[in-house]
Parts: sequence; C-alpha cells; structure tokens
Amino acid sequence: MKKHTIFLLAIGLMASVLSFAAPVTIKMETNRGDIILELDPAKAPISVENFLKYTKSGYYDGTVFHRVISNFMIQGGGFDEDLVRKTTNEPIQNEASNGLKNMRGTIAMARLPDPHSATAQFFINVKDNPALDYTGDQNGRTWGYAVFGKVVEGIEVVDEIRFTQTGPNPPFRSDVPIKTMMIKKVSVVSDTPEKAEAPAAAPVKSAVDSK
Repeated sequence: MKKHTIFLLAIGLMASVLSFAAPVTIKMETNRGDIILELDPAKAPISVENFLKYTKSGYYDGTVFHRVISNFMIQGGGFDEDLVRKTTNEPIQNEASNGLKNMRGTIAMARLPDPHSATAQFFINVKDNPALDYTGDQNGRTWGYAVFGKVVEGIEVVDEIRFTQTGPNPPFRSDVPIKTMMIKKVSVVSDTPEKAEAPAAAPVKSAVDSK
C-alpha cells in the first residue's frame, strides 16, 4: 500500500474518531413535552453507543417512565405502556468511573446490583445524587451509576414528570405514575442547543435498579 494511501486512511480514521467524540444531541418527545439531551461520547463512549443503538432502532418509541421518585429521579426505557418488559441487547460495561457526576439534569444508565448489568433502561436525576457516583471497584454499590449526558432543554418537562402522582401497578409495588408518562419518540438531531440547565444541590441516598 502506498504511503499517501495510508496517510489518507489515517486521516479518515482520525476524523471518524473526532466525529464520534463530539457531543450528540438527542430529542426525547414525551406526552408532557420535549426533552433535549446532550450525550458525551468522549467520556462515556460505551454508554452513548449503546443508547444510540436503541434510539436508532426505534426501541424507545412507545416506552414509558415507569418509575418516578420526586426527590430522586425519573426512570424509563424498559417497559411499554402496559408495563410489559421489552427484550434488550446484551449488558454493557459500567463507565461510572468516567468523572461525570450524578447531578440534577444528568442522564445515567440504570442497572441491577451487578455493576455491569445495564441494558436499555436509563434515568434522569432530578436532584444531585452523589450517592450514585463511582467511588471504587469493591462492589456494586461503590461502582455507582454511569452518567453519559445531560438535559440541555426541557428540564421543566422532567420536573412535571417527577411531580406526577404515583402508586402501585403490577409488576411494581410503588412509584408508577398514575397517568402514563409516555416516551413517544427518541431521535438523534443535528443541532446542539447552547444553554444547559444549572444543577441544584440536593443529595439523595437511594439506589437505582433496572426493575
């Protein structure tokens, strides 16, 4: 292979890597309004790639926020409006040690007690939740929950969802919205909003699981 061909291939590969590392803007259309998210593939490449695979396949369309705790987070991405669990891809590696914190307005991967069990479900922190941050590899608790982006528009929609009335609804014993909080469609958009919502400090000591 000629030198100039190798050089062009190297440039193309570099451009591809840089392009992937750039922030990715996501539009999440809900029945309460739109939430615009900015994902961070530079710090959370595995989680972002995973979320984009589900997004581009239409997996999230017609799912719901099935778990809502007003002083903690809103969780969705795994159940349809009848609370039937959707089939997922294989679990991914936990990236909670990437330096991103579970602050108000951030989006993170939900999971089971196994630190590397996240699949499709995600949650949006409605307050600062430092108890969910990575502190070490010792166990599932210290591993924390991987943040991979943040809300840049529509935090008022997140707040409307967080304050909705909840109760039991099989298969869940609590925290299910009485009125359906539908995720109508999730899509990738090209334009990146400029303003990010400022986080508000309010630590919570709960855990987030993919129920």
